[in-house]
Amino acid sequence: MSQLASTPNEAEEDLRYPVGRLQLPADLTPADRAIRIEELEALPHLLREAVHGLNESQLDTPYRPGGWTVRQVVHHLPDGHINGYARFRLALTEEAPVTKPYDQSKWSELPDARLGPIEPSLNFLDGLHARWVLLLRSLSDQQFKNVFTIPGRGEFTLDRALALYAWHSRHHVAHIQRLRERMGWK
Repeated sequence: MSQLASTPNEAEEDLRYPVGRLQLPADLTPADRAIRIEELEALPHLLREAVHGLNESQLDTPYRPGGWTVRQVVHHLPDGHINGYARFRLALTEEAPVTKPYDQSKWSELPDARLGPIEPSLNFLDGLHARWVLLLRSLSDQQFKNVFTIPGRGEFTLDRALALYAWHSRHHVAHIQRLRERMGWK
């Protein structure tokens, strides 16, 4: 019976965290950084592939019960990553800035995120990630030690933040890819 009771929780965990839960390292090596930067660089292309050919009904399908729709996930990525990019820039130009948090759930319920076409967000992500990757590749090892704080979440070095946003990229693309697999959408 305990095995049966744990199965729905495991299944829910797989749907919610298809690449596993976030685990932030204390620091990254230059090789680790390069991998994470490549993941950020790849996100716009991988997201476009994940949503390619989906119709309006499919875009409005939640990736899991109680989860966001594919459309909301697509809009969430540039919302979250523009905040991340700004945090990096603040940490590079100010001494240990405290950055503003945002309520991602409320942002996802705004009309543009619930109902808007995805192409503007895909285009926005293209430009945003091109700029972000350019910035990241220009940083020294020491600059990746710069910090910012998000109230309620704590202090982040740029190393840890890079790991966070790379994971965030894989996490949400996998939500869409796994939904397509489960639904048999080619």
